Order: sequence, then structure tokens, then C-alpha cells
Amino acid sequence: MKFRCERDTLADAITVAQRAVASRTGALPVLSGLRVALLPNEVELVGSDLELTIRVVAPAESDGSGSSVVPARPFSEIVHKLDPGGVNVEFRDDEALLESGRFRTSLRTLSAADFPRLSEPEGSGVKVEVGSLADAFRQVVPAASRDDARPILTGVLLTATPNGLRLVATDSYRLAVRDLQGVSMLAEGQKVLVAAKGLSEVQRLLSGQEIEVVLAEREVVFRVGATSVTTRLIEGDFPNYEQLIPTGYPNRLTVSRDQLSAAINRVRVVGQGRDTATIRLAMSADGLELSAVAQDVGEAHEVVEAKFEGSDLTVAFNSQFLLEGIEAVGSDEVVIESIEPLKPAVLKGTDNTEFLYLLMPVRIA
Repeated sequence: MKFRCERDTLADAITVAQRAVASRTGALPVLSGLRVALLPNEVELVGSDLELTIRVVAPAESDGSGSSVVPARPFSEIVHKLDPGGVNVEFRDDEALLESGRFRTSLRTLSAADFPRLSEPEGSGVKVEVGSLADAFRQVVPAASRDDARPILTGVLLTATPNGLRLVATDSYRLAVRDLQGVSMLAEGQKVLVAAKGLSEVQRLLSGQEIEVVLAEREVVFRVGATSVTTRLIEGDFPNYEQLIPTGYPNRLTVSRDQLSAAINRVRVVGQGRDTATIRLAMSADGLELSAVAQDVGEAHEVVEAKFEGSDLTVAFNSQFLLEGIEAVGSDEVVIESIEPLKPAVLKGTDNTEFLYLLMPVRIA
């Protein structure tokens, strides 16, 4: 079997499918490869680590039928380095022959029979406009944990609300909540926990007008154009996050988002670039003063113009988590609401009531 595809088209398809290829294959070395299947006038590339599967269909001149598995990394590097034009790929026995212009190479293939059978739920799903969903993923997904020792926290909770859909993620240090009005993806009262890794890949693809979502018993499929992303649903109970959100805050700071981000990036330099560098926010009627102190390095201070209502207060945060929250807010001005130095603070926008970012403070001497 063989196919011919334009270099740019094939390279783009490989790039997308390769993001699901397992970095550690363990007992299944075949997962280090991409499954290539020939379809009439198309070629399908599939990458998977068993928890996340990405399928990409690209137009091609195909001859024959069947499938094989090619090592993902060398296949990708070779195709990306070819000159523009057509690429011919032919599968013979246990090798794939690639030809483009005056270049020829062969790659040893892996058995397609060893590649896991990854069925995709059939039928049509719910179609959702991309705009608001892409924005919600951008705001919420980064707050999910990357620690596999706590699998529940590596997911994003999607739950149906009377007015639409709510997305929630937490790593126990911060909490992101976004409401999407008028988005109906789940049945009334339904909730699912979707692996954040899969949603981050979906987010990369959201450039069109519409996405189709197919929910099955143990997985969910997101179809965007010629690409589908299948990710597992996580079993277990998500933490009762609502009890963490106070009903009111006596202190309220309003500040320019851009000015605050720039000041944080300058002040935290004394932390030697560590993401965990602590930064202090001293809030008063005079405005906001940022400061950071690092032993054996030095200290930095900057005053930022801001409006503050409440009692004078100094709170310290992980600077990276704070910056990510400020970026997620998305409006020109950021509101930081707080109670006291060791109680969670909330970040939100002045013109957006649908997103909330709760951040735990850092204890300081």
C-alpha cells in the first residue's frame, strides 16, 4: 500500500497526531509510533498513549488499503525537513519507504496488529460554538494539577447549570471557575470529569467556528474539522469547591492588569526566575506596593497605582500562580478581593462576572 501527500499537509497532520504519542511506552513499544491507515483519497494518522488519542485525516492520493505503524519521532523529523512538494510513502513488509524529490529513506515499521484497538463513539454529538469554549479552556485548564498521584485533580469538572455549563479546575493551591451561559453540552444535572491534558490539546485546535462533542460512558470525543481528540473521563468525586469560596470580602483592590503583570515580572527577578518565587502585595489607601526578598540575592520593590477599599493588608502569593490568574482574567482591570493574609483571595475582571480565580496565599515571616 502507498500514498502521496503534499509535504505541508502531511507535516501538519503528523504534528497534531504526534502530541498524543506516549512519551513512555512501557510494555507497549508500539505506542511510540503513529498508526497510518489508508482510506479512499485520504490518509489517517493516529497517535495515542491510551488515555489520550488524536486522529487526523488528511487528503492524499492513496493506493491500496490497510494500516501500519511508523516510529513517530523520525517520521516527523524527516517529513518536516523535506523540501516543499509531494511526498510518496510506500509500505512493504516491515518498512516504510519515503521519497521526495531526490531524497529517499526507509524506516522500520511496527506491527499494526499490536496497536491498541481504539474505538471512537459513533454517531453525532452536540455542536458548540468555538469562541466561548476556547476562552473557557484557556482560563480553567492551567489550574488543574499535573501530579498523577492525585488523579482527581488532574481533571476539569464540566457540570450542567440551569443557564448553561460550568468548568472547574484546582490543584489545591488555586481554583478556576468559568460559567458559560447558553452552552448546552450535558444533560440537566449531569457532570463529568475530563482529563485536563486532553482539553489542552483540544484548545490548540479551536480555530474554527464550531466543535462537535460526543460523550460516551468512559470517554469524550471532541471533533474539530478533520481532527478528533478522544480523552478519558476520570472516575471519582471532585472536591466540594463551592465551600472554599467566601460569600463576601471586606477588602477590594482594583488595578490595571498590564501594569500589575509587568510589575510582578520585574519584582520577582530577585527570586532568580523560580516559578515558586513569593511576591508580597501591600494594599492600602495609597495604592499597591509589590516586594520580593531573596536571601543572598537581594530585594525589589515597586509601587503600582491602584484603587483600594478596606483595611491595610499585606498578602503573599506564589508569583507564577498569581501571574497565571491575572492573565486568565482577560479584562483591562483586575479586581483582587481578600479577607486576611492567610485566607484565600479571589481574582476577577471588572467587566466579567463569569470567571473567578481563587488563590491560596503563602505564609510569610
